[in-house]
Formats: sequence, structure tokens, C-alpha cells
Amino acid sequence: MLKIFFLIFMAGGIPVAVAMAGASLVYILFTGSLPPFVVIHRMVSGIDSFPLLAVPFFILAGNLMNNAGITTRIYNFALALVGWLKGGLGHVNVLGSVIFAGMSGTAIADAAGLGTIEIKAMKEHGYSTEFAVGVTAASATLGPIIPPSLPFVIYGMMANVSVGALFLAGILPGVMLAILMMMTVAYFAHKNKWGADVKFSRTRLFKALTELMVVIGWPLLIWLLVAKLGTPPQLTVFAGLASLFVLDKLFKFEALLPIMTPVLLIGGMTTGLFTPTEGAIAACVWALILGFAWYKTLSWKMFVKVCLDTIETTSTVLFIVAAASIFGWMLTATGVTTDIAAWVLGFTKEAWVFLLLANLLMLFVGCFLEPTAAITILVPILLPIATQLGVDPIHFGLVMVLNLMIGLLHPPMGMVLFVLARVAGLSFERTTIAILPWLVPLLVALAVITYVPSLVLWLPKMFF
Repeated sequence: MLKIFFLIFMAGGIPVAVAMAGASLVYILFTGSLPPFVVIHRMVSGIDSFPLLAVPFFILAGNLMNNAGITTRIYNFALALVGWLKGGLGHVNVLGSVIFAGMSGTAIADAAGLGTIEIKAMKEHGYSTEFAVGVTAASATLGPIIPPSLPFVIYGMMANVSVGALFLAGILPGVMLAILMMMTVAYFAHKNKWGADVKFSRTRLFKALTELMVVIGWPLLIWLLVAKLGTPPQLTVFAGLASLFVLDKLFKFEALLPIMTPVLLIGGMTTGLFTPTEGAIAACVWALILGFAWYKTLSWKMFVKVCLDTIETTSTVLFIVAAASIFGWMLTATGVTTDIAAWVLGFTKEAWVFLLLANLLMLFVGCFLEPTAAITILVPILLPIATQLGVDPIHFGLVMVLNLMIGLLHPPMGMVLFVLARVAGLSFERTTIAILPWLVPLLVALAVITYVPSLVLWLPKMFF
């Protein structure tokens, strides 16, 4: 009966969060099994969680990066690194999303922020709007896979697993996704006989490669000083950060300091310097330093607007989590999750068959539900079955999040579709068709991540 009420509300066009909370309340009133205040109590309990404090701070960090001109710097750095390849701006699009993913944590922020610059530039260089939209949509899915990631924070809270381990688990799959997308760009470039979009410059490439080597070498140097030579961790990190600002000033790097954001986050979490929640606050502080003090591209007026946008987005996300919390609890209390588990385990006891069925279900659900709502509903249903069949919860978290990110590219509820249709000035139908070829690399990556768990679990097992 609970499911019936929910479907009736959804069919009536009611927002999914209201439909979940409303269905739970109507079910309680209809059956008289529980006092109505349980709905409020469970909704409040659902968001009374320390890991969820990371949500507003990661959203704020992404908004600050978007509004402080950081996205332009990331785009220029990616242009210097791969813009001279055939189909250059397509490669720039993917690489830019990889870098921006380490700051925003959401696909929609990537599509709306970096996507606006990329689509405009690609159209000016003669690329079709459909190709520009397709590659931007596909690369935007990297946002929640490469750490930090808001869906990982929600999943970690629901599944009671380490958010830091989930962040590490997303690194190699994110790199694989980026490589597959760049191979797809190379295929289209070869097929359509596209050339390079910027003239090859040894000086520009050398500067970008030097920047990249600093990003890779800096954490290795810090690790060597702390782990091998025994220097005080906090003092070493702060001295290292000061050296980054000196290098940036001397060599006038394009995006060295913004690119260091994910390095600082992952490094801080794996070394125990801070928790993922504290890491989100550190990301905000880093973004404020860059915007206000270093690049001086952020004004107080802009900062107030960013804070208001963050409050609005956070309220939406946490209301969905709260509504899904009561709905998920009601599904468990009414025995729905137990019945589904019994049916699945009666149908198969093979993990690979379950993962195949779970993928199909999550791809379908992702077309209709916002990822946060889908995670909070599906975790109590699917995770117990996965655990019984020996599937690692961290591995299953990656599979779930990627499925739901692919759902963001699908009608009728794909938010990335709506954002890019507005940015590119395309109809919703043409935007949907433009994205279809890009589902191939995404589904290939999904298959590999699903059935090669070592790709996901290697880094978490090394550090956790």
C-alpha cells in the first residue's frame, strides 16, 4: 500500500521528496499503525548525521570555484595540455571535467559551470552543438566519481562505510572513464577528419607539464619529509603550501593552486590530518583564499550570492535526504525490503547475476529519481542482498553512483539534460539524441567497474 500511495503521488506530478514523505504520512494515517509525529521524527533523524555536514561545504566550495573565475583557469590549463591534439577541444572538455571534479563533487555543477565555457568555445571553433553537448554531458558524470563527491557522502552515511575509502575508490574508475571518453573523442576526430584547435606551442606545453609535475611531485615530497625524515606533519604541510604560492607567483602558472584542491583533500584524509567533513571545510577555506586574497576575483557581493545559492541547494538536498529517510524506514518497517531480498535470493545466489539485475534496476530508477533520493531508497533494499552475496559495500557504492550518474543523462528526469539544453539553446529532444553515442563509453566503464572490483578496491585497501 505504501508503494501504491507513492506511485499515485508521483503520477500526479508531485516532487519526489514530497511524494516520499507524503506517501509515508498517508500510509500511517490510513493504517493507524503509528502516530503521525513519527514522520517528522524520522525525517529529522535522517539528517542528524555528522558526515552530512560535508554536503553544504562541498556545495559552497564548488560554487566559490565557479564564481571566482577558477573554471576559466582550468579550461586554459587543459587547453595548453591537450588542445593541440586532433579534436582538441573535445579532449579539453574531458580533462577540464577531471580537474573540476576534484572541486565540485556534483555533475550538475560541472555541466553548469565548466560546461558553459566549453560549449561556447566548441561552437566558435566549428564543432556541432550536438557533439559539444554530448561530450560535456558525458564528462560531467566524472564529477561525482572523482573525489570529492556528494553522492559518496550520502551513500557512506546510509551504508555506514568510510567516506574517505569511497573517495579513494573513485580515483581509478574516474581515470578509466576519462580515458574511455578521450578515446571516443579521438574516434570522432578521426572519423570527421578534425584537426587541432590551437597551434602547438612547446613553451605552453612545457609550462603546463611543469605545472602537472608540481601537482604530482608536491604530495610525494611531503610524504617523504613526514614519513621518512620524521618532520612534523602540520608544519611540513603549511611550509609546503607556502612554497606552492611562491612557485605560482614566480612562474605565473595557470591553474596550479586550483588543481591542488583534490590533492589536498585526498592527502589530508588518507594521512588522518582531517576527516572528509573537515576536508569539505578545508576546501571552502582554500577556495576563499584563492578567490579573495590570491586571484582577487571574488567580491563580497558575489560571496553573498554564492552563500544564498548554497543555502538553496543544500536545503533541497537535505530535504530529499530527510524525505527518503522516512520512506526507506517505512519500506523496512512494512517488510518490503525483506520481501525483495527473499525474492532476489530465491531467484539467484550468484553475485554476478545479482549485480546485473541491480545495474538494470538502478539504471531504470536513475531515469526517474534524483540521485540523492535514489541512494537513500535503494541502499536499504539492495545493500543487504549485496553483503549476503559477498559484494564489498565500497565496490557496490561505486556501481550505484555511476548507474545513477548515467541516469542524469536520461529523460524524463535527467537534470544534466535540462541544464545543458538551456546552456546550449537546444531542444530537450535534440539534447537527448546528442548524448546517446556517449552512453557507450559510460556503459563499458560500468561493466568493467561492476565485474572488476579490484579496480575499485585497490586504493582503499592500501590506505584503509
